[in-house]
Amino acid sequence: MLPPQLLLPAVVFTLTVLQALASDTFIAAVYEHAVILPDATFKPVSPDDALALMNKNMDVLEGAIKEAAQQGAHIIVTPEDGIYGWFFTRETIYPYLEDIPDPGLNWIPCTDPTRFGPAPVQERLSCMARNNSIYVVANMGDKKPCNSSDPSCPSDGRYQYNTDVVFDPEGKLVARYHKYNLFMVESQFNYPKEPEAVTFETPFGKFGVFTCFDILFHEPAVVLVSQLQVDTVLFPTAWMNVLPFLTAVEFHSAWAMGMGVNFLAANTHRTSLSMTGSGIYAPDGARTYYYNMETEDGRLLIAELHSHPRLSPASTPAVNWSSYAWSAHRSSPNDHDFEGVIFHDRFTFRELTKPEGTVTVCQKDLCCHLSYKMAGKGEDEVYVLGAFDGLHVVEGQYYLQICTLLKCKSPDLKTCGQPVETAQTEFEMFSLSGTFGTNYVFPEVLYSGVQLAPGEFEVLNDGRLMSKTRPTKPVITVTLFGRWYEKD
Repeated sequence: MLPPQLLLPAVVFTLTVLQALASDTFIAAVYEHAVILPDATFKPVSPDDALALMNKNMDVLEGAIKEAAQQGAHIIVTPEDGIYGWFFTRETIYPYLEDIPDPGLNWIPCTDPTRFGPAPVQERLSCMARNNSIYVVANMGDKKPCNSSDPSCPSDGRYQYNTDVVFDPEGKLVARYHKYNLFMVESQFNYPKEPEAVTFETPFGKFGVFTCFDILFHEPAVVLVSQLQVDTVLFPTAWMNVLPFLTAVEFHSAWAMGMGVNFLAANTHRTSLSMTGSGIYAPDGARTYYYNMETEDGRLLIAELHSHPRLSPASTPAVNWSSYAWSAHRSSPNDHDFEGVIFHDRFTFRELTKPEGTVTVCQKDLCCHLSYKMAGKGEDEVYVLGAFDGLHVVEGQYYLQICTLLKCKSPDLKTCGQPVETAQTEFEMFSLSGTFGTNYVFPEVLYSGVQLAPGEFEVLNDGRLMSKTRPTKPVITVTLFGRWYEKD
C-alpha cells in the first residue's frame, strides 16, 4: 500500500491517464435494414426454421458491421425487429426468443456460447462485435420463465420481452434493455414490471439505450438524459412516419436538440409501412441521415460525434421556452380561426393571408406567436399557424403542446394538417414561439422533399425558433413540439 503522502498524487496521476485515454470524439454508425420477413403463419415454426430466417437477416447486418468497422466506427446501432421482423402472435414469436442473462454476469457468448443454454443469436452478435472490435447494438426477443407464485405470470408460464442488447468490442454482453412502452400492435410481448434505465460506460462517454415508442414518454427516455446524464442515446426503432411532425428524421433530430444529447437512430426500411428514416444526430443538428420512400434499399450511415456534447463548444444554453411568447401580443379568437385535425388531434389554425406580418393563435393555455416574411410564395400554396394543447389518445396517451407553421395540402383550408411532402414557398425569415407550460420542447424544421435543415435555424434563450439562412428552402413545416410529461 502506498503511504498517505503518495496516495493523492497517485490518484491524480491515474485520473489524468484515464482522461488522456478517453476520446473527445468517436465514430458512430447506424444501419437502416430492409428486414427479411418470415412467411405469414398462425402456427409456430420450428426453432431451426426460426434460426434460418434470423441468420439471413444477420448475414446482412454482419456485412454492415464489417463495413462500419473498416471505416473506423466505434459503435453501430441496428434496428428494432431487424433480426426477425414483425406481425407475430405471442405463440408464433416464441421460437425466435432466447434467454438473455443479466449483463452483470460477465459473459462473452462468442467464447462461451452454452453457458446459459442455447443462444445462437447472442453468440453470433457477440462474435460480430469481437471479430470487428466494435460495439454492436441489436434488438431481439428475451424469454423468462415464471410460475403461479407470481400473480402477473402469463398463463403460458413465461414473460416475453422486446429487448435491446449491447456487446462491447470483446464480445461481452454489457447492456440489456426490455422495452417499457410497447406500441399497440406488440401483443406478443410483455411489459416489464418496472421501467428500466439502462446505461453503460465507454471510453467515449456514457451511453443509454431505449426502443422506438419509448421516446415519447418520461420513462425511460427523460430519466436517462435528465437524471442519469447520458451523453449518447442508442435507439433501435421500427418507426412508421407520420407527417407533418412525427417523421422519423425530423422528430429524432429535434429530440436530440431539445434534450442536448447525441442520438443514434437505426430504423427498419419498408416503404409499404412508411418505415424509413435513420440518422446520427447531435444537439446542434443532424450529422447524417437517410430518408428514402422510393426504393427498398438499406443504408449504412457513419459520422463523427463529440463524446461529451454538453462540453462541446456547440452546446446550447438552457432555453426558457415561454419567455418571448408571454411578452408578445396575445390575440383573441376571431372569425379567421378555424379547426383542423393533425394525426387525430384537433388544432386551432389561422391562415397567413399576407406575405409578411405577425400572427398569434391560441388554444387553451397555449398561445403560438409567429413573425414571418415570405421570400416567394408558391402559386396556390396556403400556410397556417396552428396550436394544439391537449391529451393525445390514439396509439398511446400523452399530453402535447404544439405550435406549428405549416403548408396546407391544397388551397382548401379543410386540407390543412393533412400530410404534405413538397412545397415551393421560401421564407426570408420566420420566428416561432409559444407560451409553453413544459421545458421539454423539440424544435423541428422540415423542408420540401422531407429534408432537414441542420445549421439553418437556431433557438434563442427566450424560446424563439428562428431562421438563419435568407431565404430558406421551401418549407413544409416549422414546429415547436412540446411534451408536457407532468400532465399525462
